[in-house]
Amino acid sequence: MTDRLRITGGAVYDPANGVDGDVRDVCIENGRIVASLPNDSPRLDAHGMVVMPGGIDIHAHIAGSSVNHARRVLSDERTADPAAAPDLLDAVGRSGTGGTVPSTFTTGYRYAGLGYTTVFDAAVAPVSARDTHAQLDDTPIIDAGFFVLMGNDAYLLQQIAAGERDRARDYAAWLLGATGAYAIKLVNPGGVELWKRNVRAVKSIDDANGLSGATPRAIMETLADAANALGLPHPVHIHCNNLGMPGNVATTLDSMRALSGRRAHFTHLQFHAYAGGADKPWASGAKELIAYVNAHTEVTADVGQVMLGHATTVTADGAVEYLLHASSGRRWVNVDIELETGCGIVPYEYRDAAAVASLQWVVGLELFLLSDDPWRVVLSTDHPNGGVFTSYPELIRLLMDKAYRDERLKGVNQKLLAGTALADGLSREYTLREIAIITRAGPARQLGLTSKGHLAPGADADITVYARDVNVATMFAMPRYVIKSGTLVVEEGQLRRAPATHRLHVRPQYDAAVMRDVSSWFDRYGTIALANYPVAPPRDAPVPVGASA
Repeated sequence: MTDRLRITGGAVYDPANGVDGDVRDVCIENGRIVASLPNDSPRLDAHGMVVMPGGIDIHAHIAGSSVNHARRVLSDERTADPAAAPDLLDAVGRSGTGGTVPSTFTTGYRYAGLGYTTVFDAAVAPVSARDTHAQLDDTPIIDAGFFVLMGNDAYLLQQIAAGERDRARDYAAWLLGATGAYAIKLVNPGGVELWKRNVRAVKSIDDANGLSGATPRAIMETLADAANALGLPHPVHIHCNNLGMPGNVATTLDSMRALSGRRAHFTHLQFHAYAGGADKPWASGAKELIAYVNAHTEVTADVGQVMLGHATTVTADGAVEYLLHASSGRRWVNVDIELETGCGIVPYEYRDAAAVASLQWVVGLELFLLSDDPWRVVLSTDHPNGGVFTSYPELIRLLMDKAYRDERLKGVNQKLLAGTALADGLSREYTLREIAIITRAGPARQLGLTSKGHLAPGADADITVYARDVNVATMFAMPRYVIKSGTLVVEEGQLRRAPATHRLHVRPQYDAAVMRDVSSWFDRYGTIALANYPVAPPRDAPVPVGASA
């Protein structure tokens, strides 16, 4: 392999730099994009093809204790989908297993095979950070990071209840650095604490969870302000209360209004966009929700599209997992983790014959197609909750091909679809530029990754080259070439190399005096010594913090 490469003749889609299908060269040297190269540099012919930055998945579940538990639960999938070792040219490929929760090796290989080069795990308990890093170290090709769970952390809730918001901020900063995480994650803020008291739903974001003052509103405000004050590259990443419940769009809108004017990212919006409830049938709340997002530029989001077929629900929202288990009769694993969070795992299937699953499928597409700004509403399926990441090409086709979308719509249960924008003939079709935004440039901007998601000089040389196809799902499922950090990893659709990966993490500053109180609290209540929490610093330097992205 050479450290120089010129990609010639391709139609380049680089929305971050205003490039929309222009035929131009992309030059690589020493793992970075450069402005030019000597004329005798090696060339890769991309004539007639589409060139984009490497894909970025802003929200998935690929590592950590919850994911490993899911792999154990899904032993039947592992048997049904063995993954042979790829024929790598300069290393020994590793075999694995696939299914809805692939093994570490298979996860990296399959993401790379789709043209994705960066992935974030969206929910890691602090106590499982060490194991998460080990799994990510074991996941080839893709650069990765994770968001650390704080929305039901017992120490944090105590500080919020006491009005100690500065101490809460300093603790959050310490936790980010100690775990090697990238961002603050809230899951059902305060709701897991309520669930431990046998309360399933959060009636209001002003409900106390057993500690007066530690309401969902106060938790969200405190940690949104902490993320912004610390200058984290990505704002607080929020999984709202009452996920999956009819009528929860009201809770979601209340949560957004509570943080009005603050940077905040609301994740897998599809699962929080349902009208109905209180003896009213399930219905879509997508129009109302996306109207708010469209009007408030401080809000960013990913969709969490449901893809009809097999999935596995893996979430720190243990309450919703118990509900799925109880309502479906499917097997269930519950993982309560120290004093930080809870987790549940339930294998699931979204059937096109099921009215609610069909509505979920429609709601996600409505959020995409009614969004005014693809930079702020990006692609996810909340892998593997709404669908596996290997279904992204199918989702892209649904967004780009109205005729195909309409045909698929005819085949799903129509019971709850009357009055939805999709059933009423929503005609929008995404362009290749918009696909490049929601899968690359948009996630990079939302994550504050200045060297990813674009092809300007200085950017990481993460590039995907697609052969055009009338069926865009085929096009996005089988890139002709994928380049990771300047190394050609996919050639003619075949995985060939597995270069070293990078860990994306932050290490913000904080007042070290907070640790006296933290240490005392852990001595009284923790079953794991505080000294066991900090992990060895990842080998990569932390992403700079200190100014809002």
